[in-house]
Amino acid sequence: MTIVEVAETENRVKSQLAVVLVESQGALNIGSVCRAMLNFGFTDLRLVNPQVDHLSQDARLMAVKAASVLESAQVFQTLEDALVGCVLSFGTTRRFGRYREGLLHPTEAANRLSPVVQDNPVALVFGREDRGLFTSELDLCQHFITIPTDENLPSMNLAQAVSLCLYEVSQAKGRQKDHVSGCKKLANNETLESMYQHMRQSLLDIGYLDPQNPDHILRAFRRILNRSGLNDREVRILRGLFNQIDLYAGHKFSQKSLRENDE
Repeated sequence: MTIVEVAETENRVKSQLAVVLVESQGALNIGSVCRAMLNFGFTDLRLVNPQVDHLSQDARLMAVKAASVLESAQVFQTLEDALVGCVLSFGTTRRFGRYREGLLHPTEAANRLSPVVQDNPVALVFGREDRGLFTSELDLCQHFITIPTDENLPSMNLAQAVSLCLYEVSQAKGRQKDHVSGCKKLANNETLESMYQHMRQSLLDIGYLDPQNPDHILRAFRRILNRSGLNDREVRILRGLFNQIDLYAGHKFSQKSLRENDE
């Protein structure tokens, strides 16, 4: 790649990577995140139901020369709304458990993210300062990141966690500057969520999922399919399968619509 092509690629990466903060509780933290973002050249900040005024004097004080990032931040009521258009979402968590498997080190996440974000919008999602991301919010993310910390104080400051992840993304860009663009075009977040809701209802209708806890098995399907990185055609093929399940479960779909889903 030429110097100009490298610069253009870096600019695309910086414009297409969003930092999403869910229900942030500290204005100082939000301002510090803005400063960290601009340190690495990123400007797309999305706030989900912030618990403080993100334009307060405290936030501006910590943002310093990154006030432009603070002022241009978009505010959303839900994480699902904030992720509209993104083809990959990486949720951060320090907790382990049944629904938090396959956790990536920040370096691994950056390596996986870097070739995709050259051509597609991608999000890094950070949770509340005290409770992190809920399992239902992690459901909306295709991959999970955990930062290895000492057990004596495992929880990192929000801005420090953002800084570390963005540093790794910047490092990965440098390592992959000769990467040839043209990776698989992935389905975006809302397309995947629509498919998962269809899957949920179809599998409930045939008695495969437990009505008292349908998301238990559905989360396993999410993990399996998210690892594969589905594109739009693959989503249509799967929805064609669910439509066929619906048909045999008693729901009426025309054969024409079934074929269209498979195309």
